[in-house]
Amino acid sequence: MDKKEKSLLIKEFAIKEGFSFCGISKSGFLKEEAPRLESWLQSGKAGKMDYMSNHFDKRLDTTLLVPNSKSVISLLYNYYPTQKQVTETFKISKYAYGQDYHFVIKEKLNALLFRIREQFGDVDGRVFVDSAPVMDKAWAKKGGLGWIGKNSNLIHPKKGSFFFIAELILDIELEEDGPIKDFCGTCTRCIDTCPTDAIVEPYVVDGSKCISYLTIELKDELIPSEFSGKMNDWVFGCDVCQDVCPWNRFSTPHTEPLFQPHDDLLYLSKKDWNELSDEYFQQLFKKSAVKRTKKSGLIRNITFAQKDKK
Repeated sequence: MDKKEKSLLIKEFAIKEGFSFCGISKSGFLKEEAPRLESWLQSGKAGKMDYMSNHFDKRLDTTLLVPNSKSVISLLYNYYPTQKQVTETFKISKYAYGQDYHFVIKEKLNALLFRIREQFGDVDGRVFVDSAPVMDKAWAKKGGLGWIGKNSNLIHPKKGSFFFIAELILDIELEEDGPIKDFCGTCTRCIDTCPTDAIVEPYVVDGSKCISYLTIELKDELIPSEFSGKMNDWVFGCDVCQDVCPWNRFSTPHTEPLFQPHDDLLYLSKKDWNELSDEYFQQLFKKSAVKRTKKSGLIRNITFAQKDKK
């Protein structure tokens, strides 16, 4: 079986495991990304995400991360929901409605790797889903799964940007998919509507200003006062730059049962959010990514967001 046949078969396996799209690129050094990442880090745009500076060389070169690797298989998994939260409430990002994607997708990645080994024999490799120094958007772009938009999200031309990105990095040679064109054009909706002006220029996001950073990654007792009045009721993540993107008119609802929210989650009022008990928090967010903030972090975010209305 040649490289092309192997690649086509792997893509078939990926679809059977529930992935929406699969693209392949050659494992190696991300030459174009190196100066961008270095500049972004040195300018302080990572905020207090110190881990972004760790393993700098491995982050840019998958052959250092996975020795002897030949191919990077990039995969997209849809999380666009069938229903959204009621209006006039505290909001969480759509990706956190259901169970934590790390666990859901890792299981599917392992199943895909098992299929590949079953078909091709002793294949060495590793699976990744946002849990190691892999520049997943850059690899997905190289694999032809979309372009990186002005909001720094990967945008697929047929289905938008509401996707999780995952990788298999393997020691077998496969046929590469080339990158596609950037179709953002003159549109600046994401830049114009970002509540905290975190998109400081096209394709550059100051992470330290992003609501997702402020409500999830920032572990300080208080959110900086300069963002008071700008949270727009977001208390875990933010979807504004995706919601306004014209390409997301093509988004279609996912079919993953594990991404369905708790029955009550979409209908909570602001009063309900303020009165969350420890027990109810555990019920609502069982196996959810929201637990990353713990209840104390979520209450911090709600308290800060409420200042917007005073």
